[in-house]
Amino acid sequence: MGFIKMLIGLPILIIILIFAFVNNDLATFNLWPFYFEITVSQSVAIVFFILLGFLLGLLWMWLSYAPVRKALRLQKKQNKKLNKEQRKLAEQVSGLQTNLETIKAVHAAAPKPSLKERLKAAFSRKKKDSETPDAN
Repeated sequence: MGFIKMLIGLPILIIILIFAFVNNDLATFNLWPFYFEITVSQSVAIVFFILLGFLLGLLWMWLSYAPVRKALRLQKKQNKKLNKEQRKLAEQVSGLQTNLETIKAVHAAAPKPSLKERLKAAFSRKKKDSETPDAN
């Protein structure tokens, strides 16, 4: 990108400087509200006004992109906040994975009930607390 800027900007700069230094006549500028006169070479005036326009353009560009810079700052803050939250959640997930592995190991080590025991447990009637007789 810098090469393209130089490729375009350098010829324009050369043309402006040639135009400025070819015009060597004197020019008189009146600063109206102050009744002040300045007499300078046209080449100095041309270079001055071009530089003034360039600086005003830079200032205008900088001011017009202020909302974009503000949005970028807010996004950076939010990214930092979300990164912290992601690290915290990743630690929680790793802790849960280790818990799951220990539970699987305990479950695998426990003896499995036979089919007969599972059917008996499924069809057996359990007494509920509400069915017990009152002990008044």
